[in-house]
Amino acid sequence: MNKFTKVGLSALAGSLVAFSAHAGSLSASGSASLTFSNGDDKSLTHEGNQWTMADSITMTGSGEMDNGMTISVSFEIDNDDTGGGSVYDSHSMTLDTNGMGTITFAGHGGSSAMSAIDDTSPNAYEESWDVVNGAAAPPGGAGGNNMFTYKSPSVGGAQVTVAYLNASDAITDVSYMDYAISWSPEMVEGLTVGYGHGETEETTGTAVDDTSMYVKYTYGSVTIGYHDGESDGTASSSDIDFEAIGITYAVT
Repeated sequence: MNKFTKVGLSALAGSLVAFSAHAGSLSASGSASLTFSNGDDKSLTHEGNQWTMADSITMTGSGEMDNGMTISVSFEIDNDDTGGGSVYDSHSMTLDTNGMGTITFAGHGGSSAMSAIDDTSPNAYEESWDVVNGAAAPPGGAGGNNMFTYKSPSVGGAQVTVAYLNASDAITDVSYMDYAISWSPEMVEGLTVGYGHGETEETTGTAVDDTSMYVKYTYGSVTIGYHDGESDGTASSSDIDFEAIGITYAVT
């Protein structure tokens, strides 16, 4: 048994080395920014130094496999842990199947099909519910680490996204899966309509259905959109009705 284990590890190490050779080098990107926060806080508690600077570096790379498919990888090194040392933050790898869509594995920072469309209404800064203190977030399904996401190629303007998350990573009673469909008809430039659905079940018998549908139209610098979302659970306390409309004008 021990000998077999050693052989398996050697084969795995060899495959990793071969993959690294195809992947090539990684490139780094970052930004220089200085932030001052809580300047209007009227609390009597001493807040200390309110100046901070950016401390995030993103490493990206890609490579082509023997079958013509490509793999891209991204790692974000972000000094956001309590110990003060640099750690991995968002990181993922994406397989481009060369015409059959893409498959992404997000070890951290992934977005499910539903969470990506929790609110599609146009906004100038951020979603209204996100900047209003105490506002409830719209239905967005479940998300977590180690998530798989598949995106189909666009066919006639239609694209399907499917996400899967193991139960232990979703912190739910069962594994989580959701889907979303968007359509941008070629005959109506600037129009996009979409629909998404997912079901979460934190404990057995407490399934909650999340649905979202939206329409958005862009003409020149103007974008207008409408979004309707709903969570329907076994108890009224888990029900959420969300409705939003937005219009933006892009100033160049």
